[in-house]
Amino acid sequence: MTDQQSTPVAEQPKNQPQTKKSRAGRDLPAAIAVGVVLGAMAIGILLFAPIWWLALVAVAIAIATHEVIRRMREHGYALPVVPLLVGGQAMIWLTWPYGAAGLLGAYGGTVIVCMVWRLLGQGLGQPPVNYLRDIAAAVLLATWVPMFAAFSALLIFADDGGVRVFTVIVTVVFADIGGYVAGVMFGRHLMVPAISPKKSWEGLGGSLLFGIGAAVVTVTFLLDKPAWVGVPLGLMLVITGVLGDLVESQVKRDLGIKDMGTLLPGHGGLMDRIDAMLPSAVAGWAVLTLLA
Repeated sequence: MTDQQSTPVAEQPKNQPQTKKSRAGRDLPAAIAVGVVLGAMAIGILLFAPIWWLALVAVAIAIATHEVIRRMREHGYALPVVPLLVGGQAMIWLTWPYGAAGLLGAYGGTVIVCMVWRLLGQGLGQPPVNYLRDIAAAVLLATWVPMFAAFSALLIFADDGGVRVFTVIVTVVFADIGGYVAGVMFGRHLMVPAISPKKSWEGLGGSLLFGIGAAVVTVTFLLDKPAWVGVPLGLMLVITGVLGDLVESQVKRDLGIKDMGTLLPGHGGLMDRIDAMLPSAVAGWAVLTLLA
């Protein structure tokens, strides 16, 4: 999600043109262009070929998982790369024939293989070093990225699955926009400065206003459900979106990095763009399954 208050921009040489930055410290034109391209791709698939959503999610999760693994390995974590990448794909694709049971089975299998892989990765004659730390990180990654993302795959199999996924995405995006606007214009009271020094309570209020409003509109006019369903949906997606952003912020703080990658100009890595979407996919699936 987008940070909400300004950060100082380093002074550039006089003869070198200065790249336009947003108040969040990003290359604003590049960020907007990337956001438009990604949004158009997602909307096109959801509206015209929703079954291809699985392929898009599978590719995105492979990239995001690799970004996190690479960053953690740079800082000394010995994560089992093959089980995490293969297991992540299994979590996505097994939702197609087996639904939630396929996701749960693939997740459990991934965790077991990671435990054994790390245990025996250095051979039978040498004990693993930092085993507990590395397995905890592997289980966090398997849960945080592919498992959470697989809930968006579960959503797509409903009769109106494309619209359901679209509803979740639109709500999270509008909550992000509302948080950014309110944070930049009115942000004075920091929410969790020890984790994310740019998030404010005013920004959270903007996220709630925009997020719940977007959820009510999409639920009413696209899903043809009662408007009140949009209220708990919007509330849950705002909460999970903010928490997803804070979790990634703390992980990056622990690693001493700003971004997970450099794939997307103006955003960082793909993981930096979908951090709020991942837990929101779980919340969106739960609320829409129970209430709509």
